[in-house]
Amino acid sequence: MSDLKRRRVDGGAPDHKSKTRMKSTKPSVGESTDLETEKPAEVDSSSKKRKRNHADNEARSKGEVEEISGSGAVEETTQVAKTHSPTSTKTVEKDSGDANGDIAQNASEAPEATEKSFEDLGIIPSLCEACVALGYKKPTPIQAESIPLALSGRDLIGLAETGSGKTAAFALPILQALMATPQAFFGLILAPTRELAYQISQQFEALGSLISVRCAVLVGGMDIVPQQIALGKKPHIVVATPGRLLDHLENTKGFSLRSLKYLVMDEADRLLDLDFGPILDKILKVLPRERRTCLFSATISSKVESLQRASLSNPLRVSISSSSYQTVSTLLQSYLFFPHKYKDIYLVHILNEHAGQSAIVFTRTVNETQRIAILLRALGFGAIPLHGQLSQSARLGALGKFRAGSRDILVATDVAARGLDIPSVDVVLNFDLPPDSKTYVHRVGRTARAGKSGLAISLVTQYDVEIYQRIEAALGKKLAEYEVVKDEAMVLSERVAEAQRVAVREMKDLHEKRGSKGATLKGRRGKKGGRDEMDRDEG
Repeated sequence: MSDLKRRRVDGGAPDHKSKTRMKSTKPSVGESTDLETEKPAEVDSSSKKRKRNHADNEARSKGEVEEISGSGAVEETTQVAKTHSPTSTKTVEKDSGDANGDIAQNASEAPEATEKSFEDLGIIPSLCEACVALGYKKPTPIQAESIPLALSGRDLIGLAETGSGKTAAFALPILQALMATPQAFFGLILAPTRELAYQISQQFEALGSLISVRCAVLVGGMDIVPQQIALGKKPHIVVATPGRLLDHLENTKGFSLRSLKYLVMDEADRLLDLDFGPILDKILKVLPRERRTCLFSATISSKVESLQRASLSNPLRVSISSSSYQTVSTLLQSYLFFPHKYKDIYLVHILNEHAGQSAIVFTRTVNETQRIAILLRALGFGAIPLHGQLSQSARLGALGKFRAGSRDILVATDVAARGLDIPSVDVVLNFDLPPDSKTYVHRVGRTARAGKSGLAISLVTQYDVEIYQRIEAALGKKLAEYEVVKDEAMVLSERVAEAQRVAVREMKDLHEKRGSKGATLKGRRGKKGGRDEMDRDEG
């Protein structure tokens, strides 16, 4: 098959440009909830500072959790991390766990400071050179706050939005400690998905190239024998999904993690959403107690809190986001409201308007992912599907083609919403609205990363108004309407209808082929249907 090239689907309409602006004619939303965090008043008296230090020392002696919210200075008696923003303040919360409740104190506003480099954070020159070689010009906020604390030997809970540089935030301290005391099975990183596990391994190998760091990736859906061979070579770092790691711990002769020094649980909220909790409990029981543990997550929940209590010792919580549903300022979010029967037409119209740009189209089910990919290809777009029912090689192949630019539209379920290493996505399209606000934030976090601008457009029909209102309320703001010329979009009706017929025929053939092999392509899996559950079947 010849390489699909993306082209404009021309129905003969005059050339109009779409605009994004605020309009009053939109689905009405009740009074939205303001989630912006009010800055605490400046505290500069010496007596309050002495009280704060006294409370800090008492909290550490009780094994409490210290929380740092925002992106300002962390001031403690044992370590100091200076601010990135001269206007930000820091809130330190002590979670005592007793009947007396929480103790909250405000640290004084930090003095104006210049931006820090990786060297300023305590990273050694050879690793700083690796950062420069990879294009890391300066630390991101989560890196600036967490790296000095990790280097000091503290357990960490890192809360930050997607695309914030969390991987380097834990990889650099681990590599620096490994260089000081080299040993096999030095660090273990647990990830919720296969793709994320491969990405983390690649980043460790890139940052640790000067010391030839060895990594082993243990994920389900792949042959277990090569993984056993890799473990036999005594890697420094093991990156794994929980199910396959437990398989190796129970069945691979001679493999143990008794000498482990560092444990990282990345995307911890996603690990728990996928019901890996019981597997994590089994893994934690065979790990040494004397270790450093880091837990990174985009959101906090009661499940994450329980995991923190079970796995971390006297952790310091670093929170960069001021809201559970915060999105970056460079992200332009908008919606388009129309009757459901025109959904495919408006999708094609929007993709026409952004021809030549990379886009992710999010759908709710595996079946819809396949259908939309076929429909777009029938219209000449370079679209490729990605979902949890593809084989591992097909998933990696789809991501590879999208990264390389040979396909510029990725049609995906939420398997692609978190953590995947896709450096530059111009547009995110919510073809189907996500089931909750948290998933919405994770989806749109695929664009406007690392300071770049991006566009997220949600397609809203008469059946989606309620969930759309909840998303706006959680964001604390009304979104702009993505304005289109209806007549121009409707000119595409005939061609889209023809492509829909092609998609129906191909989907029927696909179902028949899979049915003959004892499998079906469905949008629902298991008892929890309606959601792509990714790696739950691994191991």
